Amino acid sequence: MPLPARREEDAVDGNERGAVRYQCRHVTRYGYGDPVTSAHMLAHLAPRDHPRQTCHKATLSIVPWPGVVTERHDWFGNPVTYAALHTPHRELTVTAEIEVTVAPPPPLLAETTPCWEEVAALAATLAETAEFVRPSARVPLADTALTLFAAAFFSQGRAIGEGALDLTRRIHADFSFDPTATTISTPISEVLARKRGVCQDFAHLMIGALRALGLPARYVSGYLRTLPPPGKPKLQGADASHAWVQAWCGPHDGWIDLDPTNGRQCDTDHVTLAWGRDYDDVCPLRGVILGGGHHGVLVAVDVDQLDGR
Repeated sequence: MPLPARREEDAVDGNERGAVRYQCRHVTRYGYGDPVTSAHMLAHLAPRDHPRQTCHKATLSIVPWPGVVTERHDWFGNPVTYAALHTPHRELTVTAEIEVTVAPPPPLLAETTPCWEEVAALAATLAETAEFVRPSARVPLADTALTLFAAAFFSQGRAIGEGALDLTRRIHADFSFDPTATTISTPISEVLARKRGVCQDFAHLMIGALRALGLPARYVSGYLRTLPPPGKPKLQGADASHAWVQAWCGPHDGWIDLDPTNGRQCDTDHVTLAWGRDYDDVCPLRGVILGGGHHGVLVAVDVDQLDGR
């Protein structure tokens, strides 16, 4: 069922120098061994606007046709769709299609950001940040190993921007991307010990390290534009759902997007869907079903730059 397209006034000028306009398609297919007689789902698949990103349109198609569909914004300001299906089915397909413009971030002068101790003290007093310092479902209270790991990047009086960038780059350098090493339930302590995982693991690890020192950090769900090898065509469905971190660097610099999986500040390759305390707040699709038996799922994501936009 095609849901109504969202259209927003442009906050990012499509002609802004360096801005990139994308068309993204995210398809999720579930196949069930037994009929599903009832299903309820929540989807975080529509992008949110922020100072560097504007959503021009967003549609969500669900097959079979849901009997109930509602749209709202969650506690963190992310657009979310609820759907209920009461038609028996053995296959469910959810297709999200969006069009966004992403502008590059301003230069981060890491050495001019405030010292981390000052940021931590201020963050505990502000409503905007206090919630992102506390433990959450996937990022529990830090143990000794995680606290010691974090402390290595934040010596006394160090600028928070420098420490956060150093932490981002170190995770990229010292941890191996290995889709077979973890599941979404793997604890941070195991990721730290084994030094292996995927983008969700590295985002949770970095968030846990920052929060261990009282520094605010948010989990960001979105897409990463990838480029094929020179001379090779782009494979359809080869782009990826991605996760990264926003670290709060004080009132002047605000929330800075950092990608520990790739060891760099986020730029126009990153399309934001939602942010929250951790993965549980922004899972792209979650729900409950009645029936179904054994089931499988296939996910394909395409992120295409629109030429001349």
